[in-house]
Amino acid sequence: MGYAQLVIGPAGSGKSTYCSSLHEHCTTIGRNINIVNLDPAAENFDYPVAMDIRELVSLEDVMEELGLGPNGGLLYCMEHLEDNLDEWLTEELDNYTDDDYLVFDCPGQIELFSHVPVLRNFVEHLQRKNFKVCVVYLLDSQFITDVTKFISGCMASLSAMIQLELPHVNILSKMDLAPRKKDIEDFLYPEPQVLLSELNQRMAPQFAKLNKSLIELVDDYSMVSFVPLDLRKSSSMSYVLAQIDTCIQFGEDADVKVKEFDQEDD
Repeated sequence: MGYAQLVIGPAGSGKSTYCSSLHEHCTTIGRNINIVNLDPAAENFDYPVAMDIRELVSLEDVMEELGLGPNGGLLYCMEHLEDNLDEWLTEELDNYTDDDYLVFDCPGQIELFSHVPVLRNFVEHLQRKNFKVCVVYLLDSQFITDVTKFISGCMASLSAMIQLELPHVNILSKMDLAPRKKDIEDFLYPEPQVLLSELNQRMAPQFAKLNKSLIELVDDYSMVSFVPLDLRKSSSMSYVLAQIDTCIQFGEDADVKVKEFDQEDD
């Protein structure tokens, strides 16, 4: 059985930086991971690329040959990937053993994980190949500066959770760049009534019922929570990785190491 992370999130949320830092962290602790580029527009990488969608299709070629813009071209590339799951992707996955750990660095177009079925079909193909997959959703911590942006981020994450139907870890990225961490920490364990009060203060009165429904959705189901990630601290990356590994049960079938004690050590 293989293991995989599907790294998604809005453009500029730090997905590639996360993948690079994760690879560096795993190299340091002696753990092997393979990072896969699923962004046909990507050019430069700070990590070794194990698989690259650009070997199948590139955004530059699609825009030039079909006259599409960046967004339309990228959707075309991802649909082309979907059409080649049984050929190109299956052939690439055959190069890895059952215990390999893959990290898929995805494009940042939000429609790919909100309503377009490309990534959902991609994940189902991985599952048919006996991979356990966890979604890693990144959101820029500098985006979470007030209650309206927090609710917006929650709804975007919830949309991806419903679309992909997978174990889900939400990460607040770029915590090392956040100017006022205390303001962000208030949203890690939010109080529903405080959120509702702040939301009503910022929104027009006619949105009061909508605000109440949104807060109840976030609070009642407790489906959306965020884990802060500070790349300056290896302990922060270790904690995030432990959360993801728990979701996909990585390492649970490993042999337990038992130390034998001599009698004088007792």
